[in-house]
Amino acid sequence: MNDNAPLPGHGAGDDYAVDRPPGRLAAYEVRTEKALDLLALLTLWIVVVPPWDFGHNVEGVAVTIRVAVSVVYGIDLAIRGILARRPVRYALTHPVMLVSVAFPPVRVIFSFRLVRSVFQRGNLGRFLVAASVLVLNGAVIVYLFERHAPNSNIHTLGESLWWSLVTVTTVGYGDYTPVTVDGRVTACFVMAIGLLTLAVITAQVASSFVTQGPGHAQPGPQAEPVPEVTLAELDRRLARIEELLTAATASSSQRAGGAHERDAGSDPP
Repeated sequence: MNDNAPLPGHGAGDDYAVDRPPGRLAAYEVRTEKALDLLALLTLWIVVVPPWDFGHNVEGVAVTIRVAVSVVYGIDLAIRGILARRPVRYALTHPVMLVSVAFPPVRVIFSFRLVRSVFQRGNLGRFLVAASVLVLNGAVIVYLFERHAPNSNIHTLGESLWWSLVTVTTVGYGDYTPVTVDGRVTACFVMAIGLLTLAVITAQVASSFVTQGPGHAQPGPQAEPVPEVTLAELDRRLARIEELLTAATASSSQRAGGAHERDAGSDPP
């Protein structure tokens, strides 16, 4: 691979793309991107909810986990910059990654990168896993926001999980409802995931029926192909027919003349 060729997705005018070894950087990105996106998805609930909403008993644990995850993404950004041979330039040209190290909620963008695979055929299982993890994240987030809110009826994690399941399946019993602004915003995302999942499953089932339909149909008898006849071939055949007709006419005339001569020679004088 040419080390001076720019990576796909970067314009030819990227200055840092000329001096970096894109092979090593691209290989590193391929190996780590899905794992880091999955980490962002699994820790979505702990970076979206502020540490003080976890309660005094686990606030220190939440802060420790948030810092640890930020360190992981900071190390990842540093490695990418070293492989690009311009760490500062690489960080400045990737502001989302840089901001996500200091402000963890930005990693939500990395989480949703996993869902884009739904638009590629054959990745239904991966999408369902990502959607399920997002729904679980929504249940935990709503529980943390709602458990101590006034007039809230969601006080346990079990109640929040039941609410998220009812919401994502578009059933909506209404026995549990979020009352805080943060809880309702999270509920909107859970509703969107439910509608998207329903649409994807419906499209997948319809596509399977359409794909399998022609395979079960019995093929009918196929007509034999008619050979193509060119004008030159047609002229040649007509000329041959004409030659045969002329030869047959001449032969008939000769036989008729011979018979007439035999008849004349047999008459009495």
